[in-house]
Amino acid sequence: MVSESEAPTSRQPSAHSMTKEEAVPESTYVIRPNYANKFKKTRVKSIISKVIAQTLEDKNYDPDEVGKWTQDICNTVKEQVKQLEFERYKVAVQCVIGEQRGNGAKMACRCFWDSDTDNYAQDSYTNNSIFCVVAVFGVYFY
Repeated sequence: MVSESEAPTSRQPSAHSMTKEEAVPESTYVIRPNYANKFKKTRVKSIISKVIAQTLEDKNYDPDEVGKWTQDICNTVKEQVKQLEFERYKVAVQCVIGEQRGNGAKMACRCFWDSDTDNYAQDSYTNNSIFCVVAVFGVYFY
């Protein structure tokens, strides 16, 4: 018969757990990105300019094709910005294409973010029949 003091309990560590050394994880919480990994507005703007020019060069406004062009521009820009490897940044791309009719158009955005880490880049393109504005937002994920 086994007495209570000799019976294994859930509170007593087993021999297996006593022989293993447990690794203590280090703190990996990063509050701010280092300078090398910050969202680089100028690099993103050059990507936007190249993609818009390649996609819309020599094209006339066609309401049936605008949706496809918008998706192509957004997907290509997002893919190329992600290749810049801004660690822990969420990337959002907005593209607006409209018909050039001689009227003015104004666009604005309003964001609530941390001005030390978050940023955006934008560029526009116009020809005789099309105007296009692309904005890329880089928001640091805490």
